[in-house]
Amino acid sequence: MAQRPIELHIWPTPNAYKISIFLEEAGLPYEVKLVNIGKGEQFKPEFLKIAPNNRMPAIVDPDGPGGDPISVFESGAILQYLGRKTGKFYPLDERRRVAVDQWLMWQMGGLGPMCGQTHHFRQYAPEKIPYAIDRYTNEVNRLYGVLNRQLEGKDYICGDYSIADMAAFPWVRPYERQGQDLNPFPHLKAWFQRMEARPAVKRAVEVGVEAQNTVDLSKDDEARKVLFGQKAR
Repeated sequence: MAQRPIELHIWPTPNAYKISIFLEEAGLPYEVKLVNIGKGEQFKPEFLKIAPNNRMPAIVDPDGPGGDPISVFESGAILQYLGRKTGKFYPLDERRRVAVDQWLMWQMGGLGPMCGQTHHFRQYAPEKIPYAIDRYTNEVNRLYGVLNRQLEGKDYICGDYSIADMAAFPWVRPYERQGQDLNPFPHLKAWFQRMEARPAVKRAVEVGVEAQNTVDLSKDDEARKVLFGQKAR
């Protein structure tokens, strides 16, 4: 029986590209469902059913465990789920899997949030706060150094290509917006170029890209309020 397409609920962001990279690399059929975060579509009840944190990305797999549909939110959890489902890019050997999990969590807890804060204070904050800009720009630089050391003598973060690479690459991709230069990090730079050259990665980072032009956070005050002014209610 032909596999039904996975629903990929995204807006074109680094976290979304993690999942499109996996889907493209694994050759899984998928259908893109754009959720315009600048218009607040992430707060719609139908989206909150599958992503209670009202954040991108989320997936709905119609062929989930036992043949029943399953929804998954949080990009790291999605990558792990797809890795288990397909047996690809996520080692079965426990030692190797632990290594991948470590670097996936490093990205989820460190690289992604710090890069995100750097983007916010460098690009979107209405007031330029030097302390905040320096704080996050320097922390991203430190994290680049950590990744550079890990990549010494390796083609990919854990040796073999894995979900750890898929998670980290989209956040390094806008390095110039983070105030970074890859030249001081030769192993990271070589890995970045290796990732960029992968055909599946090239396809993945084009997913939904035409929608980016519909929201300009640097000029759209209402979109910034939607994204950056959220409280519990």
